Amino acid sequence: MVLPKYDVVLTTDRSMMSNYHGKEFLGFVTTGPLFITVGPFKKLGEWIHEYIAMPKMKVDKYGRPFQAPYGMRKIEAALLDAGINAAIIDPDHVHKYIPNAKILMLSHHDYFGLNPPSSTWSAIVGREPLNAYSFRRFMMRIRPYIMDAKSRNGLKVVVGGPSAWQWLYLPELMDFFGVDTVFDGEGERLVVDLVKRILNNEPVPRYIYVGVNDVPSIDEIPTIKYPAVNGFVEIGRGCPRGCAFCSVTLRPLRWYPLEKIEEELKLHVKYGIVHGLIHSDDVPLYGSTGVELNPDKLIKLHQLVKRYYLTMAWSHTTLASVLVAEKKYNRLATKIAEIIEDEHQDWWGAQVGLETGSRRLAKAIMPGKAAPFKIEDWWDVVEEALGVMHDIKLIPALTVIVGLPGETEDDVMETIELLDRIRPYRSLVVPMFYVPMNHIRAEKDGWIIKYNLMPEHIELLKKMFEHSIYWAKDIVNHFYLRGPQYWPVRVAVNYFMNYVERRVRALYDRFDQIAAEIKNKKLVSKVEAPKLMELYTSSSEED
Repeated sequence: MVLPKYDVVLTTDRSMMSNYHGKEFLGFVTTGPLFITVGPFKKLGEWIHEYIAMPKMKVDKYGRPFQAPYGMRKIEAALLDAGINAAIIDPDHVHKYIPNAKILMLSHHDYFGLNPPSSTWSAIVGREPLNAYSFRRFMMRIRPYIMDAKSRNGLKVVVGGPSAWQWLYLPELMDFFGVDTVFDGEGERLVVDLVKRILNNEPVPRYIYVGVNDVPSIDEIPTIKYPAVNGFVEIGRGCPRGCAFCSVTLRPLRWYPLEKIEEELKLHVKYGIVHGLIHSDDVPLYGSTGVELNPDKLIKLHQLVKRYYLTMAWSHTTLASVLVAEKKYNRLATKIAEIIEDEHQDWWGAQVGLETGSRRLAKAIMPGKAAPFKIEDWWDVVEEALGVMHDIKLIPALTVIVGLPGETEDDVMETIELLDRIRPYRSLVVPMFYVPMNHIRAEKDGWIIKYNLMPEHIELLKKMFEHSIYWAKDIVNHFYLRGPQYWPVRVAVNYFMNYVERRVRALYDRFDQIAAEIKNKKLVSKVEAPKLMELYTSSSEED
């Protein structure tokens, strides 16, 4: 069989190029540490973890995936619209295309496991997260093809995506894999110029950062040409809430018109995809100019999506948006639920930032998180919003940041107390360690991640685990993986959860010991991160 030739080949590793059994949020399992990493069951443990978290994607006879990550589909569409010969290729087939390509483009949400929650789980358990392991294994497999193509044909390698910044801390690995350019930010507007310059043998920058003035307008963002993973459709970009720890707030707020959204819904249905997810950083704000909701547009959005999709979910929402919808807009959240929930689905999910239970810290770093309510009423907003979600069967995965700058024992205890108050509400709670970028790499100490841990943080982690394991079993068995078609995945996930629960509970005494050591020594905790260069240079495809 003669393969087509592409000037530009886009790819990523298996942790990204998967549809996660059609269950988008199972993809978060790739951020966890390798299931079993030692002993005679190492390969079995890897197989179970990978079966749950990143099953292989269906491909055509040329190795082009049936579905691909949405961001990569947008870049692919921009290149195709510009007349550039480009295609996304599955990681198991990309080595066949590299020898004849002129540009190899890589993307990832977390190349090296440095982002939360990957870095959080890695620090707690002391193991490399699955997504980083998967990417390392993939890159070591294709590296010989990359280096040969660079020497023979002058192949250029461009890395991008949400975690492109990570390469800047790893100049050794950039050299090791022949990375020519790091592209950091929304790419639809500038990537075509970059690719054309490379194809014309013109010099290109080592690093490109897309600032506020260079982000694409809605009209400059193309419609994808082929399906995205799990029917993913973007409805807007940017967030007006202004949280100090979030880079999304730097982007201008832009909403897609319904007509543009419908184009991608139709595309997915054409390819037989009728279960999907709509994405923005706060879905209920669709059509707004700030934090005040636009009920008419929000209703029309959901009616549109349900005309095409049998089931749908949200990527993100905020607690304040759900609560204000219900309290100030005539039970709008309930009305949305009545549109979504029908004979095909009776619940939906979303990722939600709780971040902290400390009202003092909330006021300092995320005063807009509760808007239009007062941030001083943060506890009431959290508890009431989760009550609404519980009633309408909107299941949130709540993120909590551990070790925020200036956090005190009292702040942590407030978060613990808030978690006690929200225990009755169906939800998962995911810890995310706050890691300043200047602590990612310290030349003096080597690879060290520093966490300002206190004994109270250990109690907080235990509290989050107890909450999540309690509700995870209910969610998996009664909501997320119901039905006979999911029984193999359900069995594997339940086995996985029971294993994790036993292991974590067995570590409780060790957690208490760590808390005592922190208290007695009053030291900043240092958790040694994987020595990435050593991991790569000593690994093999079978590693």
